[in-house]
Order: sequence, then structure tokens, then C-alpha cells
Amino acid sequence: MPPARKRTRSYDSAKIRAAVLTQFGHVREAVGTLPPEQLELPTRLGDWTVRELATHIAIGFASVARAAELPEPAKTEVALLDWPSTTAARADAVDEWVRAAADASQDLAALYGRAAEDVGDVLLGTPGDRLVQTRGGALRLDDLLVTRAVELVVHTDDLNAATGLGVPYDRQALAACVRLLADVLAAKAPGGSVEVRIPPYAVVQCVEGPRHTRGTPPNVVETDALTWVRLATGRTRWDTELDAAAVSASGERADLSALLPLMS
Repeated sequence: MPPARKRTRSYDSAKIRAAVLTQFGHVREAVGTLPPEQLELPTRLGDWTVRELATHIAIGFASVARAAELPEPAKTEVALLDWPSTTAARADAVDEWVRAAADASQDLAALYGRAAEDVGDVLLGTPGDRLVQTRGGALRLDDLLVTRAVELVVHTDDLNAATGLGVPYDRQALAACVRLLADVLAAKAPGGSVEVRIPPYAVVQCVEGPRHTRGTPPNVVETDALTWVRLATGRTRWDTELDAAAVSASGERADLSALLPLMS
């Protein structure tokens, strides 16, 4: 019998709202310190510069306000666990959009200020279960905020890698990012033969095969939060992190390389 589809994890509305606002605030403060020469540094995102990455973070965050301004959709069109798989199809459109926005708005401080104000206003008066229309489909506002937490954490890491700024990660934003990507793995490879541990945020079971019932599982993968985020989003490779001892994998089924990345 195939394993039952697990119930989607719920996220506390107040915590996820505070998390995205806090993480965006961290990035806003850091971007405001960047001199012009650092804005032209390369990133690990193709040929995007730091300026284009910073622009993408701001307009991605501001998309919450744009979505809430549109008429409410009639029904949900995308489930939260399916959202990561929709991102690749929009990559070219996002690239074009970001380049145009970076060319049109050289004032990053103003761009970030408007985004913070607009999203803050929306979150003050909009219930979390309101459906909002996004490029990837209609979903609940609070679910959209979970996706923003993922993008903020992922791109904070991209920004840190490019600049060495050391922008901090809000604990709740990092937790939401890790948990969603772990749950996507469990949905992509349902089963109970491998236990994936990302302390202190998530433990999931995945991959078809014998299910353990007690004691230490025969197949265990463990890594830290940021290494997991980088693996799940294609920022690093399984074998690279295994060789660096950033990932431990025991058991004959514990090789997850064929399942990664989960989004890009």
C-alpha cells in the first residue's frame, strides 16, 4: 500500500508575519550600507550583480502588497507544498522583470522603503486566510508569506555569499524555510525508510522502503539549516557537502542526491 499523503504543516500566522517583516528589515539595513562598487559585485545567480539581487529581494517582498490589492480569487490554485516546483517555470520572466526594475530604479533605499511600508499596511488589515492571486497561482495570504520567508532566507544567503556582510537570519523565518523544504522532500519521495534531520527545526521521513518503528532508523541524513537550504535550492551539491562533512548520511538508502534540488 502506498504511504498516505501527510497533512500539510501549519504555520502560526502572527509568527510568520513577524518573521518576514524582521528578515526583510535585516536585508534592508544591510543593503543600505553597500557602496556603489559592492552593488556591482557578481553573485552566484547567473550574471546577476548584487544590485539585481537586492532589487529582486525588494520586489519579491513587495509582491505581497500587489497580490493583496487584486480582487480575491474564487478558489485556491496552488498548494503550499507545490509552490517550489512552480518557480522554475517563471525564472525567465522573473529575470526580465528584475533587470528592468534594476535599470528603472537605482534608488534601492526608496525601493526598500516603499516595499516595507506597503507590505506592512497590508499585513495590518488583511486576514491570513484571504486568497491572493500570484504569478504562480492563487493561495492563502499566510501561505504566500511562508513562500516569502523561504525567498528571503535563500536570498539573504546569496547576499551574504556575494558580499560577506553577515546579514542575520530571523529564527522563525529560517525555521519556516527549512520546514517547508523538508516537507517538500517528504512529499516528493514519500515513504519511511530514511529519516532526514535538520536540527533544531525539522525531522521528516521519506523514500520508499522498510519503515522503522522504534530505535535508531537504519537510514539517517543529518545536516545544519543553511546547508539544507543550499542543497534544496541548488546552491551546493550533495557530494560537495558530504565530502566537507557538512552532511552525514548513514545507510544504503541515505543518498538523496537524485532528489535534489527541490527548487532553483
